[in-house]
Amino acid sequence: MIRMYHYATVTKALEELAEKGFSVDFNIHEQDIIQNPSNYEIVHIYRYEGQTNPDDEATVYGIKSITGEKGVFVAGQLASSENDIEKVLIDLSIKGRTE
Repeated sequence: MIRMYHYATVTKALEELAEKGFSVDFNIHEQDIIQNPSNYEIVHIYRYEGQTNPDDEATVYGIKSITGEKGVFVAGQLASSENDIEKVLIDLSIKGRTE
């Protein structure tokens, strides 16, 4: 089950996840997530919504790998994006909600 939170800043979300042991920067492992999505599970989603500009929106994912690594992936505005990683993250988010 995915837990979803709303915080005032991305920094606050990252701090909260770090306190929960999410220390790996999965942004640098983007290609592995794209190529092997079944090796990853999204367990937390933090949304930051820009108050004055929708382009300031970001999502921080708390991700756990099948090897037990816990880390974060920070993505910009997903709804309008066409990046492969963002499609995979959306698919993983949907999968997590249905399980």
